[in-house]
Formats: sequence, structure tokens, C-alpha cells
Amino acid sequence: MATRVAESRPPAGTLRFASLGSGSKGNATLVSDGDTHLLVDCGFGLRETERRLADFGLHPRQLDAVLVTHEHGDHVRGVGPLARRHGVPVYLTPGTWGTRRLGELPGHHWITPQARFAIKGVVIDPVTVPHDAREPVQFRFHAGGRSLGVLTDLGHPTDHVARAFAGCDALVLECNHDVRLLAEGPYPRALKRRVGGDWGHLANGQAAALLARLGLDRLQRIVCSHLSEHNNRPELALEALVPLLDGDESRLMVAAQDTGLAWQAIG
Repeated sequence: MATRVAESRPPAGTLRFASLGSGSKGNATLVSDGDTHLLVDCGFGLRETERRLADFGLHPRQLDAVLVTHEHGDHVRGVGPLARRHGVPVYLTPGTWGTRRLGELPGHHWITPQARFAIKGVVIDPVTVPHDAREPVQFRFHAGGRSLGVLTDLGHPTDHVARAFAGCDALVLECNHDVRLLAEGPYPRALKRRVGGDWGHLANGQAAALLARLGLDRLQRIVCSHLSEHNNRPELALEALVPLLDGDESRLMVAAQDTGLAWQAIG
């Protein structure tokens, strides 16, 4: 990953975000208002997380918190080691904690789904989503008069999710698989049913349908994320969303597994 340190910084209080990497092998999203630095999930090992954070000019001790969406390994692999090594507070639901997949944590805080909370200058709405985990949530962030939705790992777009993420200024949206590639791909039949089921992951077409419901007028950035290595391709995810934008791809981008996504400021 090329270094991100040299990029110009937006004015203080500007909401911005970046991806350390997104996909089946690990997920982590940075959210910041310049003073508050949050990491949503940490699916990479400790050394790899430290390396990727350094590419963005951050030391782990600069993180104000890690927010955990759910207990699957590609989202929590590095949470415990990062928290224990660097003393980073962890926010998670009691259900996620109850799976005992994070080990001992030096400091943890409960998330109550649908109950707004704040970490310094960033206000956070945790939203329940349909996924095959104990008590999964996704997040909508507010700072500087703007809002960012981080919405991955859900099997189908419910009315509740559509209401919670409507009118965002930027959106990190799961485009996990192409239906045909999943059907013809190498996964065992049971895993195909899980991924494509109502408690699995969003297909490209489902992501497009949800995006249309959320409204496009305010969206400055739309990031396709959590793409399956075997069951999707970036061009297929983009192809599914472009028609909603009258062919204008300037607001669309992809968070890659290996290279992540550079800082994106929400103006």
C-alpha cells in the first residue's frame, strides 16, 4: 500500500474515512474528524494492522476506539491483540462479547443497538442488521454537519436498514458477490446458501436496490466494499451501481482487499 501521509489534510472537524482493506481476508475502516480517530473492525493481524495504519500516518495509540460490528474472524482477528498491545478501547454489543472470540480486553464499552452515543466529537448510530452473527450492528457516523454510513455484512436490505441509512453524505456499501459467479463458483453448496441467503451477504443487485432506496442526491462518495475474492469482480460491482448515477462513475470507488482506499473527505 502506498503511503497516505503526504495527502493534504482537510479543515479540522471535517468528517473523512479510509479503508485499510476490505474483503474476505480482513476488513478495517478508519473514520476521523481530524481530532477523533476511530477504527471500525480489525480483521488483520497485529503487525499487518500496525503497518497499514502507518501507511495512513497513524500509530495505534492515536486511535480513540475500535468499534466492532460482529464476531466473524475477518472483522475481529486483530481487535484483541491491538487493544491489549496499545490500550485501545473497544466498543461492541454484549452479544458479540458473549461469543468470547476477542479474548481479554483492557477496556470495553457496551453498544446498545439503535442507541446513539458519542466518542469525543463524533456521534454514532449503531444499527441492527440481518447477518448470521450473535448481535451484529453497522454504523452511521455524524460530524461537522455530515454523515457517513458504513454498511456491510447483511443478508438483505430491510426497511429498518433503509430508514437508518437514508440521506447519508457518503456510504461504504457491501457489494459482496455476483449471483452468477457465486452459483458457478468453488464454494460448497452449504456455503453458497449461507452467503446468498437472507442472513449472509449482499449481492451486487441487492446493493443497487438498497442504494436506490437510500437516495442519491446527497451522496458524495459511494464505496463498494467487502467484495468476495472468488465470487465478485470490481467491474461487476461498479456495473451494478452505475445505472443509478446516469452513467457518472465519479462518485463510485472500490475498497480493495490489498490496497484499501485512501482518505476520502466529506465536504
